[in-house]
Amino acid sequence: MQATSFTYDSETRTGSVLLDDGTPVDFDAPAFDAGGLRLLRPGQRVRIETEGEGGSLRITLVTLQTL
Repeated sequence: MQATSFTYDSETRTGSVLLDDGTPVDFDAPAFDAGGLRLLRPGQRVRIETEGEGGSLRITLVTLQTL
């Protein structure tokens, strides 16, 4: 699934993304670490992997979107 990075805190390695429908979804440090990134800037397109749906949607991986 694709999303757009919205917030990112480099000290805690946590943040949020916006899904294509505008829904914000938070991610935690393990999801960020799983993607192998060192930094994330607001507005970057990212690829995410998720578990659950609706209110229990959880991001398990955040990485840069590549073609």
